[in-house]
Amino acid sequence: MFTACLLAASIVTTTVVTQETAPPPILGRWDLTIHTTHGDRSGWLEVRHSGIQTLVGQFVGTSGSARPISQIDFKDNELRFSIPPQWDRVDGNLVVAGRLDADRLSGTMTLAGGQPDKWDGVRAPSLRRTEAPTWGTPIPLLKASDLSGWHALGANEWAVEGGVLKNRKSGGNLVTDQTFTDFKLHLEFRYPAGSNSGVYLRGRYEVQIADLPDAEPEPGMLGAVYGFISPSENASRKAGEWQSYDITLVGRMVTVVLNDKTVICNQAIPGITGAALDSDEGKPGPLLLQGDHGPVEFRNIVLTPAR
Repeated sequence: MFTACLLAASIVTTTVVTQETAPPPILGRWDLTIHTTHGDRSGWLEVRHSGIQTLVGQFVGTSGSARPISQIDFKDNELRFSIPPQWDRVDGNLVVAGRLDADRLSGTMTLAGGQPDKWDGVRAPSLRRTEAPTWGTPIPLLKASDLSGWHALGANEWAVEGGVLKNRKSGGNLVTDQTFTDFKLHLEFRYPAGSNSGVYLRGRYEVQIADLPDAEPEPGMLGAVYGFISPSENASRKAGEWQSYDITLVGRMVTVVLNDKTVICNQAIPGITGAALDSDEGKPGPLLLQGDHGPVEFRNIVLTPAR
């Protein structure tokens, strides 16, 4: 599957744009660390050209999904942009200001005129792989009756009964003690009507779980990489039925098979999604199951790491 998807993704058209002046050094993707009163949080920024001189981009804050930036001001190494709030219940924009110094960013973020949070950023790694992986021995991650190998972040509402991992109600997220780089993941899940969860690959990239049975393909539904990549179709089953994910992650390239249908075929994940554990994309990371939205159940969680 990996080879077939890789071949399909390679058939693209490249357009070369010639510019008379050197491109601004702010262009590219940046992994951010936001220093809040509740501790450090992760963020992400992409800056790119639109036409000849306008800079636009995308931004991921401490929660929510990637948001478009209609215009970014950059002059004398000073950066500034403003975007509307997403899930924050405030009356006013988020204003981001920063400075580029020796290929590092730092600055402040101020939401609706409140107290600013400091942040800093480094260039995101490409994570390109020069060859296809070879796979190791599959690792069953779920015990029959306890949470061995996992730990909760916050209030623990998780329990294992008869090989089924249950999140009884909204509480803390659940994280593996082990960390991973590239892998193939199989898991099965079930949720009640209206519930919401997610599977964070390396603790940074959320593959969405949500009860949206009638939704058209969009980046917030079941099968999506939240906020970035829409599934090709709605392959969901009814709430209360067991469903399955088979996910392959190699560098940034992800393939998602939902209920035996390939809904994302070897697509690049641009950056971290909202509420990622951290923004250090170059390091191995754990598997994280989202438990702070609603009840959900998992079983048969098996991860095959790359050697």
